[in-house]
Amino acid sequence: MKYGRVILFGASNGIGLAVAEYLLDKCQDLISVSRRPAPYGRWIKTDITDNNEIESLTQQIKELPIDTLLYLGGTWEKGAFTDKYNFEKSTDFDTENVISVNLQAPIKIVQRLLPNLRKSNNAKIIIIGAAIGGLTIQKSKEVANTASKFGLRGVVYSLRQLLSKDKIGITLINPGNIATPEVLNDLEQDETKAIPFSDLFSIIECVMTLSNRTNINEIELPNM
Repeated sequence: MKYGRVILFGASNGIGLAVAEYLLDKCQDLISVSRRPAPYGRWIKTDITDNNEIESLTQQIKELPIDTLLYLGGTWEKGAFTDKYNFEKSTDFDTENVISVNLQAPIKIVQRLLPNLRKSNNAKIIIIGAAIGGLTIQKSKEVANTASKFGLRGVVYSLRQLLSKDKIGITLINPGNIATPEVLNDLEQDETKAIPFSDLFSIIECVMTLSNRTNINEIELPNM
């Protein structure tokens, strides 16, 4: 197999589902993590907003080496990216859930799985952000989602410094709208204007195949 053991978060739908299907036959072992059943890989049911379930996940992983950690989960407020979004009417649940899934969960997960990543000779951490968290989109009115995506830049910046001594690579990918069913439906976007999965696959594989002597900190992937 081209890749060793990969653990993929958000494997039941959207970007995570597509990447899990693509990587399945390229991995020695694909561990798929999500709340709902994931059809590809070895599924471990986990609600990443629940600390007890994250702890249960780490106990199930035990001391297995992990070569790549892919955090591809994400969510946004009701009506986000459309005229239906209303900041003043956003619920506390919406705000807290977006921050928890997009920002707090990847911090907790990387922290708990570092011992497993250190067992690999060339470990990689890849986190999916969004173009609104990078430098390619200047306008975004979705407060919680935008805050969480900008926050991921700080997470990767700090972890890059902390993990360099372990030669563990960490990369943040900030894509525009990718052609997932959720994006096409929720954002009412034409598929021909969305980024194809094949472009994202190429970038993820590029990062996974780097040596442990270099690192790509951040990748901007805006729509054309």
